[in-house]
Amino acid sequence: MNHQEVKEASSVIQEKLQATPAIGLILGSGLGVLADKIENPTVIPYHEVPHFPESTVSGHKGQLVAGVLEGKQVIAMQGRFHFYEGYSMKQVTFPVRVMKELGITSLIVTNAAGGINETFNPGDLMLISDHINNMGTNPLIGPNNDAFGVRFPDMSQVYDKEYLAHAKSCANELGITVQEGVYVGNTGPTYETPAEIKMLRTMGGDAVGMSTVPEVIVAGHAGLRVLGISCISNMAAGILDQPLTHDEVIETTDKVRENFLQFVKKIIQTLP
Repeated sequence: MNHQEVKEASSVIQEKLQATPAIGLILGSGLGVLADKIENPTVIPYHEVPHFPESTVSGHKGQLVAGVLEGKQVIAMQGRFHFYEGYSMKQVTFPVRVMKELGITSLIVTNAAGGINETFNPGDLMLISDHINNMGTNPLIGPNNDAFGVRFPDMSQVYDKEYLAHAKSCANELGITVQEGVYVGNTGPTYETPAEIKMLRTMGGDAVGMSTVPEVIVAGHAGLRVLGISCISNMAAGILDQPLTHDEVIETTDKVRENFLQFVKKIIQTLP
């Protein structure tokens, strides 16, 4: 995606916005309910934005929602794009470039993930402290556009440490127990085999999913401050002797909806 396409998409969105957004939100499977809490919302279906792909996964609405959340100007992706849908890495991460162009300085990325760490339980919220890119590719492959960021971006602190500490203190104030750990990004769309989960645990992974890593890499490249939150929707293959389904993912995210909403709203309200 070139700078011209980013500008074309952002200018169409800009015309509909009432204010400049400061915080971008990417809402994962079953977590799009947060966008319903945005006040004075401007809703823009993805198909109205030039160069935007469309979300094809159930549990992903496929629209941008901009407005005020807890006193802050936000723009939320209610449904994201995945590499496994057949989109290129550039398409998957295009909205991050566009949100940056619109003026955001912070990005909160959420997802539903399988628990690899055996001390986790379905329904836990995990703050992402780091990630492992296990997708076999990278959204920054190809010629670098210096207007977007440097050729070799540092990823050592891509998950903002101040935001991480802030999120922990919000959880304490609310009395919500949160986990912290390393998110592994796989391509999907298959769930992992028990042997793969064993390998990922040995590699240092605590949770696994099919998203987030590409968007966070591009956010880091763009100089955005990032906070990542996983909802542990199920225990990964081989931990419990049961098959994995997308229905189970949505069911679990429904159960933790109130905690998730409370938590993210508190984070946004008091974000430094």
